[in-house]
Amino acid sequence: MITEWITHIEFQWPWVFILLALIPFLVWEYLRKRNIHEASLMITTTHFLHGVKSIKTTMLHFPFFLRCVSILFIIIALAGPRQKFTQEKTSGEGIDMVLCFDISGSMTATDFQPNRLEAAKEVATDFVSHRPGDLIGIVLFSSVSFTLCPITSDQQAVLDQIRNIQSGYLQEEGTAIGSGLATSVDRLRSGKSKSKVIILLTDGVDIGGAIPPDIAVQMANLYHIKIYTIGIGSDKEINEVVQSPLGNITEKRKLEFNEGLLENIATKTGGAYFHASDKQALTRIYSSINELEKSKVEVTTYNHYSNKSLPIILIAIALLLLEVILRNTVFRKFP
Repeated sequence: MITEWITHIEFQWPWVFILLALIPFLVWEYLRKRNIHEASLMITTTHFLHGVKSIKTTMLHFPFFLRCVSILFIIIALAGPRQKFTQEKTSGEGIDMVLCFDISGSMTATDFQPNRLEAAKEVATDFVSHRPGDLIGIVLFSSVSFTLCPITSDQQAVLDQIRNIQSGYLQEEGTAIGSGLATSVDRLRSGKSKSKVIILLTDGVDIGGAIPPDIAVQMANLYHIKIYTIGIGSDKEINEVVQSPLGNITEKRKLEFNEGLLENIATKTGGAYFHASDKQALTRIYSSINELEKSKVEVTTYNHYSNKSLPIILIAIALLLLEVILRNTVFRKFP
């Protein structure tokens, strides 16, 4: 709680902290005066008591310590501590959008580092971060599809769900692109935004599913939903470790990739097809989509400040009063 409070505190006049230099000077002056006034005459009859200290002598400097701490609090109060509260007001019209992720086993191919899915997650996170005001949802698919996050304006919730995506999340293997698109259409069809978009990210190798891709395309057109398809991967060969009767062996495997299907889906829905052969290309693709699908949204930020000087001043006064009381009672000097 204290850490959170400190994190949100800022100072209106931070230059006042220059006065902190007074505290070392006061300590130096205090020690100098004590050295001047300290008695130098040793009484022989009390010499044997050397090293015996009472609580009073042990706490002799405590009032001065209180004074220094109170001065510290006074300087902090003079610097104008205030707590900042930021409020954002969104106006205009955003876009209803679903990010449709292929999480089948083929998305763990290592032609991207560390693999296709992890690279896609990282770039999608950056994309979502730059889309304030949009309603964004997440759909996952392999041989079946699943809504991981319904469309929402809660940007942080979407980002958290993207980071949690793992291959094998749905356990069933395969790539049913039509099912993933159909679920995405279902998420968007009741949306009130004029612009509705699906961003499909897959390697494009469809194995068939409950709903064929062409039926999903017809559904998208019915609800005026554009589909941007991103084909992730390449035709190059990679080294893959497989098990054999002789133990683990390394063999070359050609990565499957079907551009034709993805181009067809994008063309029929008024979207666009992109091919990502590496992570840098994937980043550029999301930037292109960001430019093609602009939101008419204005985010106005309001900063509110709450002055926090009063409790600090009260603490400083309390410490000064405690010092005065102690000096005139427990630590009072008698002539």
